[in-house]
Amino acid sequence: MSTIEEIKTTTNPAPKVICSDKGSELTGSQAVLEACLIEGVDTIFGYPGGAIMPIYDALYDYNDKLKHILVRHEQGGIHAAQGYARASGRVGVVFATSGPGATNLVTGLADAMIDSTPIVAITGQVFAHLLGTDAFQETDVINITTPVTKWNYQVTDATEIPAVLAKAFYIARSGRPGPVLIDITKNAQMQKFSYEGYAPCNHVRSYRPKPIVRKEYIEEAAALINAAEKPFVIFGQGVILGKAEKEFKAFIEKAGIPAAWTILGLSALPTDHPLNVGMLGMHGNYGPNVMTNECDVLIAVGMRFDDRVTGRLDKYAKQAKVIHLDIDPSEIDKNVKATVGVWGDCKETLPLLTKLVNTKVYPKWVEKFRACDAEENKEVIFEELHPTTQKMTMGEVMRNLNDLTSGNAIIVTDVGQHQMVACRYAKFNQSKSNITSGGLGTMGFGLPAAIGAKFGAPERTVVAIIGDGGMQMTIQELGTIMQTGVAVKILILNNEFLGMVRQWQQLFNDRRYSFVDITSPDFVMVAKGYGIEGNKVTDRANLKAALQTMLEHDGSYLLEVMVGKENNVFPMVPQGCSVSEVRLK
Repeated sequence: MSTIEEIKTTTNPAPKVICSDKGSELTGSQAVLEACLIEGVDTIFGYPGGAIMPIYDALYDYNDKLKHILVRHEQGGIHAAQGYARASGRVGVVFATSGPGATNLVTGLADAMIDSTPIVAITGQVFAHLLGTDAFQETDVINITTPVTKWNYQVTDATEIPAVLAKAFYIARSGRPGPVLIDITKNAQMQKFSYEGYAPCNHVRSYRPKPIVRKEYIEEAAALINAAEKPFVIFGQGVILGKAEKEFKAFIEKAGIPAAWTILGLSALPTDHPLNVGMLGMHGNYGPNVMTNECDVLIAVGMRFDDRVTGRLDKYAKQAKVIHLDIDPSEIDKNVKATVGVWGDCKETLPLLTKLVNTKVYPKWVEKFRACDAEENKEVIFEELHPTTQKMTMGEVMRNLNDLTSGNAIIVTDVGQHQMVACRYAKFNQSKSNITSGGLGTMGFGLPAAIGAKFGAPERTVVAIIGDGGMQMTIQELGTIMQTGVAVKILILNNEFLGMVRQWQQLFNDRRYSFVDITSPDFVMVAKGYGIEGNKVTDRANLKAALQTMLEHDGSYLLEVMVGKENNVFPMVPQGCSVSEVRLK
């Protein structure tokens, strides 16, 4: 569907005008901002430029209704919008101009697409009559972003704007969420038209965000679970996106089944829950990886069997009957063949399944996970959290941070060894507390996403945990913190290496450290240049007090902690290996 006539049929028949009177004359730019208000947007991240200048001019008069955050780079803007969406559960909104402004959004769009983050990106475009002429700052943003958006559309006539934006917000947030991009030519932004009101969209022809729940599949799944002797649940971000945390908890508690999480599923279930057995995947816990290939029924809830979770597919859970619950039917049977595929929103399917499963416990089966925990603790965890080495470890930093936050902070991580350590050891008591770049693994994500997260959940403490490499990819967003005064706690774990790549080079390339030794600036001095207080810790005797100072400081604070240069993250499933071949050393 691409014509305005088709789009108009997707909206409610009776427009409800909230901000402007029906029949009033508005510009296309004003219509964009009216749409944002009616959709409940309160914060927009963006960067102005020539092709989007009319929207920014209109924004001047909406300053008391819409908060605009001026970022320092468009990629920072979309990562901030992602952090906002992930922390708040709402749609993140980002503005950018044409050409390089629009193309600078592409990495964030790809990140949001693979991690199912609801984003509406609005880009300016050259005048319609200049399209295709290679005009100044013209790029074909529609074709560029088609592979990394859930939907995109180019507006050339202002009368399209209300219906198109209604559809954009609906598609972004419904079903399996994702990013949508709307490209608006400059003439459409400036054009005046008779505003007939804004009708939020609740239906799009041929788009079915929630598949029909089939009762027979629920019954088949329940029968498999009730007959199981060693059932195992693995859960992902679908539980969080579906707002089904309570339903999920009720399901595993009634069925008595141990449950493990993907890194995006982390925080859907409290980390200290007795049935929470840890993290799956390449750097996941020993028990969940090994027991995947020992269970007799594997129940996957809101996860997509990513390669970092499964390892070698031809050796993954071949002994198990697989039940896969997912809102996106295309994920079922895509990587792992399901015995029973349960389509639907897990907030709807889980209660139906819970009614049919027997109340059971599996003490001997759960004990096998605990035995694996004991072995992992002996070989890996205790030394990571309580090191006897001179240099500090990332794990002990997380242990001290947990002691001070009591599992109540939002932890935003960049990408690398620190990300895996934080996901392994951070404690969480509530959902939407772990924000990280999962599927795309975008270095530079952490700092801007933490800024967005704080705007999305201003009442919560937000801690950005970032490596020395990732910090330098979006360090300019310290300027956003300086200008807005947003209170983000920045914790840099500095090992003077691009640590994850170095670990692979050590283990698989005979320590041929090719271009991973990275020199960094004085991060504390740089932060002070942006008016942000900070400190550097090199001695573990000062660590806990420094972390407490960071958390208690009124406003943003940067703390750099020097950790061991060649510490590795274990356990590890080497690439090309089965999850059963997880290495503790």
